[in-house]
Amino acid sequence: MKFAVLVFPGSNCDIDMLKAVEDVVQQPVDYVWYTSTDLSEYDAILVPGGFSYGDYLRCGAMAQLAPVMQEVRKAAEAGKFVLGVCNGFQILTEAGLLPGALIRNDSLKFRCHQVGLRVENAGTAFTNDYEQGEVVTIPIAHGEGNFFCDEETLASLNKNNQIVFRYAGDNPNGSLDNIAGICNEKGNVVGMMPHPERAVSELLGSADGARMFTSVLNAWRERNGAASIR
Repeated sequence: MKFAVLVFPGSNCDIDMLKAVEDVVQQPVDYVWYTSTDLSEYDAILVPGGFSYGDYLRCGAMAQLAPVMQEVRKAAEAGKFVLGVCNGFQILTEAGLLPGALIRNDSLKFRCHQVGLRVENAGTAFTNDYEQGEVVTIPIAHGEGNFFCDEETLASLNKNNQIVFRYAGDNPNGSLDNIAGICNEKGNVVGMMPHPERAVSELLGSADGARMFTSVLNAWRERNGAASIR
């Protein structure tokens, strides 16, 4: 399985994401610059956190216009696996690959600490190695992680089982319905504010994020008729 980690001007979690792939699933992984116009060789595309284009206009608003994002749209439509974390989640919503928007934390403060997450959908490409309803610990680091959408969209997310993670216990940003992560209807595109790539070893305070990476490798292996790593 081959992974791409996108790099935009202002990305700062790209190294963490690449190292997580190398350390957890030990699969080929490349940095892919935002000007790239070909992602055909990759099976999974990871959109990392950071401050793409300095978060000017809105978080992710400029990054979603980068040439590589047209290729991300094609990959998502083709059923390839796409994960957006923090700023990556913001980019995916701005690009229309996921519904809703991420707005300022209700505290108007940057929040950076561990949070509890409840797994609401263990059937996506990135969560199949978790148990339904399991509570895991993964850190956040954001100032604009407050998920918002209209009532119709929220009803659709609930109906289609597109809410992947909810904050368990304290809601750190005022996110609607405690939403921390969502997916598209097919479950191959996932966006979340917490950083699983920063929770792949107990030395980092938690290893709960590692299963995001083993999950997608399992999904790819099952799709291609290979043995999973469960």
